Amino acid sequence: MGYRTIGKQLGEKATTVDAIIRKWKKFKMMVNLPQSGAPCKISPCGASMILRKVRDQPRTTRQDLVNDLKRAGTTVSKKTISNTLRRHGLKSCSTCKVPMLKVAHVQARLKFANEHLDGPEEEWEKVIWSDETKIKLFGLNSTRCVWRKKKDEYNPKNTIPTVKHGGGNIILWGCFSAKETGRLHHIEGRMANNLLPSVRALKIGHGWVF
Repeated sequence: MGYRTIGKQLGEKATTVDAIIRKWKKFKMMVNLPQSGAPCKISPCGASMILRKVRDQPRTTRQDLVNDLKRAGTTVSKKTISNTLRRHGLKSCSTCKVPMLKVAHVQARLKFANEHLDGPEEEWEKVIWSDETKIKLFGLNSTRCVWRKKKDEYNPKNTIPTVKHGGGNIILWGCFSAKETGRLHHIEGRMANNLLPSVRALKIGHGWVF
C-alpha cells in the first residue's frame, strides 16, 4: 500500500507514515531512539531565518536575533543563538579596519600593479612608498563585532572603513624605498612637504616615482 493510502486509514500524514517505515527499515524498531542531549529549541526553519539575516547584516546582535525568534513564536537565550551560529561555522569577531577606498582607487592600484608586474628590478629602486598612521591621544577605539566565517574577515560587510584625520590624535608619516627607510615625521601641515627631505636622505637621484 502507498503512504497516502495508509495515512488516510490511520488518520496520519503521509510524511509521518514515511518516517515510521524508514525508521523500521533502518533500526528494526519504532520507538523513539535515545538522543545525545536536549532537543534543539530552534527549528531548522528558525535557524535558516537567523542565518539569512546574519549573512545579509553581519553586525546583527544576538539580542536582535532573540527578538526576531520571539516574534516568530520561539523563545531562546543569547547562548542558544551563539551555539546555533557556531554549529554553522560562524563566530563573533571584531571588525577589521581597512582604508576607505573608492572604486576609482581600487582600479588605479590594479592598473599600476599590472603595468609594473614584469618590470626590471632597477625600476623599483626609483620608487618611494609611504604610509601614515593615526595615534589617539586619549579615549578608546570602539569595538564592533560581526558574525562571520574564518576566512571572511576582509569582506566589506565585515570591516569598518578608517580615515586618517580627526581630533584628539597625532599623525605620523614615513616612507621607504628599495634602499632603506626614510624619515619619520609628525604631520602638522601638508604631507607633501615631508617627502623631499627623505628623498635627499635616501640619495635616490632624479626620476623617482612616489
